[in-house]
Amino acid sequence: MKTKVLIADDHPLVRSAVRRALEDERDIEVVGEATTGAKVLPLVGQTRPDLVVLDLSMPHVDGLACLDQIRRRHPDVKVVILSASADPDRVQAALTRGATAYVVKSVDVRDLASALRQAVEGTVFHAIGVPHESDERLAESTGLTKRELAVLKAVARGLTNQAIGREFWVSEQTVKFHLRNIFRKLGVASRTEAARYAFEHGLVESSV
Repeated sequence: MKTKVLIADDHPLVRSAVRRALEDERDIEVVGEATTGAKVLPLVGQTRPDLVVLDLSMPHVDGLACLDQIRRRHPDVKVVILSASADPDRVQAALTRGATAYVVKSVDVRDLASALRQAVEGTVFHAIGVPHESDERLAESTGLTKRELAVLKAVARGLTNQAIGREFWVSEQTVKFHLRNIFRKLGVASRTEAARYAFEHGLVESSV
């Protein structure tokens, strides 16, 4: 059975990018597109989606108000916020008011389908693409990107590529790409060496 998805965003380029990212997925079907907040609730009623990909900055009715309406009128429909804003207060507001997950638009659109699957399955309830200040400082000190630092920390925790992919809503191929960059930047040749580097340089805390 296909997961039915409704895209709600006022920017044509964003709607097009999301649709393209999902159209080749055999288990996902885009059933509609809402261009304003006022159109979201009626389209949810007409198309009966399993999930709504919702922008926060919608004209006429803002995204949080749309979220409230969907949760009240269609409690079985899951909502994933897809927003350009990484503001922690907005992220927390969306999750507190019932969003299944919050995705920042800077994430790789190729990983969106995986993220939506996990949202529908109920295996993720968090934000992705939102940087933390301490992580930004650590990433800068090592020459890694914030995502590479997060992957390195996951490796140090002993997670497999598959588990890392699930945690960060990315494909295993993307995890492997990050690992190649991490090994090159740190001058290491294996996961074990990368984990040792992380512990020795204080990037993660030892549990011993």
